[in-house]
Amino acid sequence: MASGVGYLPLLQKDIVRRESYFKLPFGKLAWITVSLPLCSFIFCVVWSIVYDFEESTFTHCAVPNFLPSISAAIGSFYPQRYVWNLAIAMHAGPRLMVASMYYKYYLSILSSRWHYVAKIACWLNVIENLALIGLTFISSADNYAIHEKCFITFMVTSEVYMSLTCYLLRSARNIPPSNVESLSLRMKWKLVAVNVISFLAAAYLFVRHNMYCEPWVYSAFAFCEYIVVLTNMAFHMTAYWDFHDRHLLFHQYGFTLS
Repeated sequence: MASGVGYLPLLQKDIVRRESYFKLPFGKLAWITVSLPLCSFIFCVVWSIVYDFEESTFTHCAVPNFLPSISAAIGSFYPQRYVWNLAIAMHAGPRLMVASMYYKYYLSILSSRWHYVAKIACWLNVIENLALIGLTFISSADNYAIHEKCFITFMVTSEVYMSLTCYLLRSARNIPPSNVESLSLRMKWKLVAVNVISFLAAAYLFVRHNMYCEPWVYSAFAFCEYIVVLTNMAFHMTAYWDFHDRHLLFHQYGFTLS
């Protein structure tokens, strides 16, 4: 009887192993997922500066600027808009998969009384991704009201998700973190701090630009915007450390995390 009980898990593992079509280190998936919007973002900003400088840096004040805003760089010109839309569309599926993996990760390391909060955090991650898709494919020129709501939703869910994640991983664990997980959490805290400071600075500079129309202020606002976006991407990149020893096994029944 004992031998039969021990044999079944081995048999199931063997079936999964034989039926697996593809094995992917989860860390590589994290890199690939974040690299899509990162590379497209860099492309859009550089291309806008090189080929659409006057139009992309123009504001209603008509004062000199040297950087385009994110909305101008990724949504106002072509081919930048095509590149950004394609990158966001391609990264959306893996982002949702990572959110699902994080929920399973939280269940394994957090105290049971925090599992409901972990579910909220994961849903915030999902809503953040959906809001990003919305503000990407519905530009401010197409429908300003919807674009604005998607942007606000993205920023609120992003800030709350990152802060809540850091809190859960610091204060709600029921098992001590590994060295790699500790490194990941330290990076998360630093990225959240820089992200929040940059967001507040961007808000201040945007208001100042509209009130006083000073030269270069809008460019400073755009730079702070870049930092907000890049720190958000880097925060999601820390999944590389959280799942550094995990693999995704794709097979005919779907996928499993090993």
